Amino acid sequence: MSDLRRRIFGVGANTPDSTPASSRDPSPAAQRDSAKGDHLTVLPTEKVETLHKKIKKQGTRRRTFWIFALGGLFGIFVAGFFASSNGGLESLADLAGLSNMNLDSILDVLPAGLIREVQDLQSREKDAVNYDSFAIGLQARSEGVSAKYPVIMIPGVISTGLESWGTEEVSRQYFRKRLWGSWSMMRALVLDKPSWKRHIMLDPDTGLDPPGIKLRAAQGFDAADFFITGYWIWNKILENLATIGYDPTNAFTAAYDWRLNYMNLEIRDQYFTRLRNHIELAKKVSGLKVVLLSHSMGSQVLFYFFHWVEAEGYGNGGPSWVNDHIESWINISGCMLGALKDLPAVLSGEMRDTAQLNAFAVYGLEKFLSRQERAEIFRRMPGISSMLPLGGTAVWGDHLSAPDDKPGQNLTYGNFLSFKQANSSQNSPGNLTVDQALPYLYKRTEQWYRDATQRSYSHGVAHTRKVVEDNQFFPAKWINPLETRLPLAPDMKIFCFYGFGKPTERAYFYRDDPATGNRTSDAVMIDTTVSTANGFVDRGVVMGEGDGTVSLLSTGYMCNKGWKIPRYNPAGIKVTTYEMRHEPDRFSPRGGPNTGDHVDILGRSSLNDLILRVAGGQGHLIENTVYSDILVYADKVKIYDDEAEET
Repeated sequence: MSDLRRRIFGVGANTPDSTPASSRDPSPAAQRDSAKGDHLTVLPTEKVETLHKKIKKQGTRRRTFWIFALGGLFGIFVAGFFASSNGGLESLADLAGLSNMNLDSILDVLPAGLIREVQDLQSREKDAVNYDSFAIGLQARSEGVSAKYPVIMIPGVISTGLESWGTEEVSRQYFRKRLWGSWSMMRALVLDKPSWKRHIMLDPDTGLDPPGIKLRAAQGFDAADFFITGYWIWNKILENLATIGYDPTNAFTAAYDWRLNYMNLEIRDQYFTRLRNHIELAKKVSGLKVVLLSHSMGSQVLFYFFHWVEAEGYGNGGPSWVNDHIESWINISGCMLGALKDLPAVLSGEMRDTAQLNAFAVYGLEKFLSRQERAEIFRRMPGISSMLPLGGTAVWGDHLSAPDDKPGQNLTYGNFLSFKQANSSQNSPGNLTVDQALPYLYKRTEQWYRDATQRSYSHGVAHTRKVVEDNQFFPAKWINPLETRLPLAPDMKIFCFYGFGKPTERAYFYRDDPATGNRTSDAVMIDTTVSTANGFVDRGVVMGEGDGTVSLLSTGYMCNKGWKIPRYNPAGIKVTTYEMRHEPDRFSPRGGPNTGDHVDILGRSSLNDLILRVAGGQGHLIENTVYSDILVYADKVKIYDDEAEET
């Protein structure tokens, strides 16, 4: 794949993938120079503008040509989406000659002139934006920041590639190919969907590999630097870490199979044992404690690890292990209280991304991968259900109000699922809070799913210190920061870095699925007929505040309030929050250097600078920086400190 990237796009060691940046944040360590108004600057503005004009002039003709050329190829795939379920898709692939074709063979039949055109276009665009790659690291290095603590990165959900290691006949064609996170995945999904589904879904009874199937998380930096070729995930962070002196001897990734529930991560892959050994080895070699970086679901995985590594009969590290080995935990966009979109994904195979497609796209998607199929896939990835919302009505509100309701808001977020249309038996459930939505989900899912989810995860709140301490002995509680505490590590520091200000799913309108007719099925779907003129409700999805994926309450509550409550943080670990407002560059498809998007924030200039400061031993210079209304929302959450509970 790396050879293919070089042949088409000229991507290699000397041409790093970059995102255009028309503006930059000030350095987050601006406590030193904020009065002077210092900003990160690498090239003069005049040179940047000249390069952009050059691209516009010389690239217009090529862009127009490729719109027409690639449009024909896109048409083939659109036709595939509308192929019937009786083999039309496979027949289309055979007719088009795609069934035996890979990306290299496609490249071989393209005219050499076309390849030169796209190489030239790509190289010219990179000339204009190469200043973005490594720029944060170069700036930090010029200010005396260098590699200090060993760094270990724990990726988020779905960003880690999964590759096949099965040797049975059904898997041989995919041996060591990625069936998640590569073009091999796309080809398998389009041309061999039943086999792809069989590989990607876990056994419903064991939660482990189905018989004859063996998928494992890719390892090393390649596991999470790019999702597919050109779509970076952790690559920007790796670039800047390398610039201040990090390499594979002092920086590691701890990739995991995000489909597994957390206990099975250890049972099948010994993941937590390996993570403990990584940390202990890094400390032994360097003589210094370790900085841990986690993103999204990775923050939940790491929180679980803190309990596992200390617990007798599990990691056996004892109560001082975390304090002895961990310097800092950098929690990036951590969904500490879950992701609300997880529930509709498991309930009906939907979320905002699918509900807000136009009718033409919905029809094609349903023909290719129906709601029922998508729900089945999500349910048979038990790790996904670790992100069902935590905290119930205390956090997410009731029928009367929610902590993050805005003044004058007509609909409360507390009505998480609203059924405005009764079904054929006139048994509409009405409005459901988060507390009510979970039993509703269990009622409409298979017994194996209910048993596995309730056995693996807990979604409540512990209101007293005694209950919190008792929960230290129950692994199902270990993902929930409202039922268990932080480790007894007074010397560890926690940094919460997350984005906000991007419309994010907060509640949903639902109805019966008309495709089920009068049959006994009680399938439901998002009611896309419900919208408001101001965009508050968009095709059945009620929008709130967050980073586009995770609600602000989930990313921000524990950092700003929950871990200030003594029973959840008895060691008094210092927690520093740095919020980043979503201010995307409209000319950049990934949002540019000031994005606050849940994934794209990993390339944000200020986030990269913050990470380098912590890893380089200057984390103490970062001050608590909160711009959103999270403190107001947190005060309305019905979870109180120990003293208030006693009175």
